[in-house]
Amino acid sequence: MSQTNTPLLDEVVQWSQETCRRELKSVLPKLTSLHNDSENWNDHIRILKVITDMFLPHMALSELEDECFSKILPKAVTMFEGMIKEILDQVGGLSSQNTELCALLRNILQAMMQIIDALSTCVRHVGTFEEAPELDAIRSLPACILKVLTETFNHCKESEVVYCGRLSLVADLLQGLFKEAYCLQKALLELLDRISLDSSASEEDVSDTVTVIHNLLDICSIISNLDIALHANTWKFLIKHSLKYQSLVEEHLHHGDISNSLCDNLLVSFNNCVELAEQIKRAGLQESTQSPENKLFQKTAKMCRFFANTLVHYIKEFNFFLTKYCSCYHRLYLHVISKFPPSLSAPTLPSALSEELNAAALVPMGALLLQLLAVRPFAELVLRKDSRLSPEHKLPQCLLLVSVLGQIHSQPEEVLQLWHTGSQFSEEEPRLPLYQALFTSFRRCCTERRVPVLLPGVMMKGQAQVLVTLHNHICVQLCASVAALPPAYIPVLERCLLKAVLQADTQTALLATDVWCFTARYGTAELCLHHVHLVAQLVKSCPAECYQSAQLGLLLRRMVFLMTPDHQMELVERFPPAEVGNLPVWRHVLLRALSQEARRRVEADITDLTQKALSDWRNGGYKLGQVEKVNKVLLSLLAVVRVQSSPEEPCVLSAAGVITQLWLRMSPDQVQTHPVLQSTLQLLLSISAILVKSLEPQVLHQALLCVDKVVSQKCEDQLLLAALEFLSSLGKIFFPPDSQNPVLPRLSSLFAVLLADGVWLLQQHALEAFSQFAEITNHEEVISQSLSVEETKTKVVNYLSKTVNAQEDVESRLQRLKLETPVIDEHNERLELNKETASSKLSAEAVADLEPCPKRARQEPEEPYSRYIQTAESALKALQALIAEGAPDIVAPPPQWLEPRLQELRTLITHISTAGAAT
Repeated sequence: MSQTNTPLLDEVVQWSQETCRRELKSVLPKLTSLHNDSENWNDHIRILKVITDMFLPHMALSELEDECFSKILPKAVTMFEGMIKEILDQVGGLSSQNTELCALLRNILQAMMQIIDALSTCVRHVGTFEEAPELDAIRSLPACILKVLTETFNHCKESEVVYCGRLSLVADLLQGLFKEAYCLQKALLELLDRISLDSSASEEDVSDTVTVIHNLLDICSIISNLDIALHANTWKFLIKHSLKYQSLVEEHLHHGDISNSLCDNLLVSFNNCVELAEQIKRAGLQESTQSPENKLFQKTAKMCRFFANTLVHYIKEFNFFLTKYCSCYHRLYLHVISKFPPSLSAPTLPSALSEELNAAALVPMGALLLQLLAVRPFAELVLRKDSRLSPEHKLPQCLLLVSVLGQIHSQPEEVLQLWHTGSQFSEEEPRLPLYQALFTSFRRCCTERRVPVLLPGVMMKGQAQVLVTLHNHICVQLCASVAALPPAYIPVLERCLLKAVLQADTQTALLATDVWCFTARYGTAELCLHHVHLVAQLVKSCPAECYQSAQLGLLLRRMVFLMTPDHQMELVERFPPAEVGNLPVWRHVLLRALSQEARRRVEADITDLTQKALSDWRNGGYKLGQVEKVNKVLLSLLAVVRVQSSPEEPCVLSAAGVITQLWLRMSPDQVQTHPVLQSTLQLLLSISAILVKSLEPQVLHQALLCVDKVVSQKCEDQLLLAALEFLSSLGKIFFPPDSQNPVLPRLSSLFAVLLADGVWLLQQHALEAFSQFAEITNHEEVISQSLSVEETKTKVVNYLSKTVNAQEDVESRLQRLKLETPVIDEHNERLELNKETASSKLSAEAVADLEPCPKRARQEPEEPYSRYIQTAESALKALQALIAEGAPDIVAPPPQWLEPRLQELRTLITHISTAGAAT
């Protein structure tokens, strides 16, 4: 400042208020000029204080911006920023010994406080006017103050880093600086709240309002960890201001920054709450509600609730502008849900704190979802086909879909269509129908289903609410949704149910089966009949050994119970059991579900068809090529005998005769050689276990011979399971003394071998079968002889006493289940891949039947020789099994022409050997 201007300033400071008012017009321009020209901080602050303290009170509202604010405030901001920079440049040498530098930095901080005080004076003066100010009357004031506040709060936030361990030397001034800034912001927000803009506001006013909102957003990001109350109040004003001028500013706001910041703040406060609750639990402070930790938890939970509700409100008001940020809301939802039971990643928290956190974060998630239901990008994100989620978010995704299912029924038609129909056109973002997405999500929760996680069940009148499995919870919600589903979406539901039943995961197929049965029962009898016809046709088309056949068969079995007697008879007429092609349908049906008339018809038809198939096989010379036809009728015969209560029933007597004939045709050596006979043996064992009291001892002996042969060799597990079922049933039989010698030792030997099997599944079934046999048998010597090995005896004793050898702890079990999940998923995927391969193969074979055979590919020179030799060797071994020692009592004696033909074959082999040696 020049010496010529110093006398003016010295003179002015001596003036009275009246003199200042009288000389305002002449002196103020000189002072503002001096202020702008000043380069010394002290001079700058001295002039600023003179203007704001002595001349500002005498200025009219209309004069403030042009005569004062626009001329002095920008310079004040520049000086303030320079002070901050000077601190950053000098603070490196700060120490308690460097008193000169310490004094300098303290002087700068005091100068900064004086600038803030001058700005506060400006705000207070504007507030003294009764009329609310127009924005253009104080345009420079909010912008400059917000810049100073941003610099101040940021400096306070970074103070520990800036002052690097020497904070104590200036801590008192920093606290004062923060307090002054706090008061200045509060006064500014109160002033801004008085300002009103109408629809005729200028573009400049709108722009300034938007700038204020964005500057407050920047301040919010700075003060989030400084002061909870300041942070909350700033956000409240920001949102209030945005809504107050919504129609003016909505197209100019940075909606993404605002909503993302709300999400981030919500996540931070929520995670802090979870951490605090865990700390309180570890410290045992649950009951100490007045402890500092509990008080901090209460404050943090309050902020969490505030941000959650604010986010919901903001999305509700600015829905149209937030469609690009749905992924942020989706991640937020999944993260919050993952921290609450029944999620496996949820921490165990004290009940009181958990309830409070539930109210603060989980409850608002329902409101958030409600606001997003009509947003297409959100629906596309939630329903996308290739949703790749982390393991801890798979269950939250499933629960999200369940929540959608519960809320969507009250939505408009266009929202229902968005969620229920899936993508309809190629140009749309691919999305699944809601039902299909839910079944897919349920399938991915493999670990949670196996734990199993538990959720609150449906409240029933007069009953306490209980916890139910995920399967039960989703099934109830799905059925409730189906009950309220508009008819237009029934075809979509049917397609989703069918896809779920046909996929490889058994429990997902079972869930779809439960829902489908509810749909059939809730709908009309005609709808049930239509569905049964559809499922029966699918069962008829499936190969018997595929997993789809089993899952469709279960669905058919349950749906037949829901049919009227007339419709059951219509099913019998539609798929007559007398036709072999319809047997796959009836082998899945529980005949006790049928009316008496329909049941008698089915039993008679299947029994007659079995007799006919056996006669055809006998008349054809018991050829192996016809055994597959016999197996088909045996599968259905098994369904018939399962439901018979009296051994005197005609169908039981007929079945016993058929089984007797077949057992007498079975050769243990043939069973070992031919896989098709192993299937026959499995069916015979299952049927014989039911009809065991109707079979003669020599028939049972023959059965034991076959079982002994397959048990001694490696065979399929399902055959061994059928053998165990049969052995267990022999406990009902008392063998006469003349039959005991060949039967009982063999029975003991078989039990001993099967009880010692190392496969856990077979071992468990063996224990069950042996215990059932032991409970009812009269031949107690079989029990003792079966347990001659001490290890086997110990296993049986532990099983009967329900002794658990090793108790797996909860955490170890959970880790094991998590490791097993990818193995199960891979198995299911492999099954579905094989299904696709098999379908392609069937299609190729169908085409091949209509087209000429293609030209054979070139073969390696040795390949034909190897193939022909293998064929000849297999045929000769089969012939040897037919005429082996011990077979004549089971197979017809060799015909007279056999020996001459064998001689011819020997001659042919000699000729082949001679020709090979000559070449």
